[in-house]
Amino acid sequence: MDYRRFRLPEFTAIHRRDYWLAAFAGILLALSFPKPGFSILAWCALVPLMLACGNKSPQKAFKLGFVTGLVAYAGILYWINIVVTTYGKLPWIVSLSVFMLLVAYLAFYLGALAWLVRRGEEAGIAPLLSFPVLWVGLEYLRSFLLTGFPWASLGHSQYRTLPLIQIADITGVYGLSFLIALANIVLYLIIRAVVKKEPEAYPTRGLIVLLLLLVLVLFYGSSQLSSSEDGKPLKVALVQGNIDQEIKWDPAFQEATVAAYERLSREACAAGVDLLVWPESAAPFFFQSDAKFAPRIRALARAVNCPMVVGSPAYERECDTVRYYNSAFLLSPSGEILGRSDKIHLVPFGEYVPLSQLFPFVHKMVTGIGDFSAGAKPLPLNTGKGQIGVLICFEGIFPDLAREYVREGSRLLVNITNDAWFGRSSAPYQHLSMIAFRAVENRVPVVRAANTGITAIIDSKGHIRAMTTIFKETFLTGEVRLGEGGTFYGRFGDIFAWLCLAGCAVIGIRIYRHKSRKA
Repeated sequence: MDYRRFRLPEFTAIHRRDYWLAAFAGILLALSFPKPGFSILAWCALVPLMLACGNKSPQKAFKLGFVTGLVAYAGILYWINIVVTTYGKLPWIVSLSVFMLLVAYLAFYLGALAWLVRRGEEAGIAPLLSFPVLWVGLEYLRSFLLTGFPWASLGHSQYRTLPLIQIADITGVYGLSFLIALANIVLYLIIRAVVKKEPEAYPTRGLIVLLLLLVLVLFYGSSQLSSSEDGKPLKVALVQGNIDQEIKWDPAFQEATVAAYERLSREACAAGVDLLVWPESAAPFFFQSDAKFAPRIRALARAVNCPMVVGSPAYERECDTVRYYNSAFLLSPSGEILGRSDKIHLVPFGEYVPLSQLFPFVHKMVTGIGDFSAGAKPLPLNTGKGQIGVLICFEGIFPDLAREYVREGSRLLVNITNDAWFGRSSAPYQHLSMIAFRAVENRVPVVRAANTGITAIIDSKGHIRAMTTIFKETFLTGEVRLGEGGTFYGRFGDIFAWLCLAGCAVIGIRIYRHKSRKA
């Protein structure tokens, strides 16, 4: 085969071929996440981008990286248009503007990555070293900058590859992102050496390091998977009411909603369970003061004779001020309120409007209730058979919150959510893929009750033992073993990501000094 026709671009203008390569990288990256979730593609998705950048200037590399990011995140987050137009009631033109603004923001990170790698090469920093460090550092920065959006980190694409994801109890998802980024750059360097016919340019050391890391990660993962779960067994019942978002907050449908959940709960608990879980805002009224439906839910807890988690809005009065919360109530088997967990990390424009005084014409998408306030801190709820930490919807994608709950004594994480917003898109599957990592990071099981799905039971090794289909009225029952917690990641958090972020700073200093010397 004549490899010369695949010659790398020279230090010239950006050709149309380079833009196509960058776009192709974005397509491969998008396809590696659910759905369709071809996870193997993540290990080579970034190679076309690096081939396109070749010997380009840092400025041209930024443009190509930006193109890759635009295509990738447009493919991953297309469902935002469903949310904004269907439930935000905004015109398509406005929806597309908001969508492209978010996609451009996320694409900027990929553009910055390509720019820094090329700048680093000019400063004598091998891409084999800079690429994986910069990838993780920027990915981690994205997880907390501007309230944070750690959606679809590179490592999340591997959520079904159980031997690989066990490393998350040490490094979080970022260790896996580092490994995938390293594999991409090694493959790129191999292709470059073949194309240029320079055997001495083969990344021999890099390949050895990659293979060694893969062996170590797989060995560690296999040992973790072969260990037994010794925690106390807990039978759970998760109810999926499948209530249409269009009628969810309509008082006229409250009776039908409560009746559906009552019927499903009685069926789910017929054989006896230790915990019954309803989804986020399953009770679309103020449970703490409702006189019509709250007594029925309390009576249901007595009838099924088990603790019960109910998603419902809550409020607190402070003088003349009323604060609203997106909450989960824990009921005892006698129907009494044992505790309440308030959502801490709210969804911008979904549950509150940032800078609302400057944008009075912008409204949030959850109607019927004023802007929600954030909960003060993670508060585990005691079921009598173990403490649980409740992650409400969007909170499930933030590892620091799950870690705090476990650190405070939670031995089971409960994710209640309402993914009806996403319609029949890939978003519910993407959401689930990130939740699986919370189990591995903390070595505690996660049970998930979703209004329209996906409802799931995940063990402490990230294995999804059972799950429902979307938009189906159903329930899920199963047994989990309460976790132990106390993992390295649980104790020290994102120390690996912080080290990579520090590495980014070192690379930046090296680039700056090189530029100063040239000047």
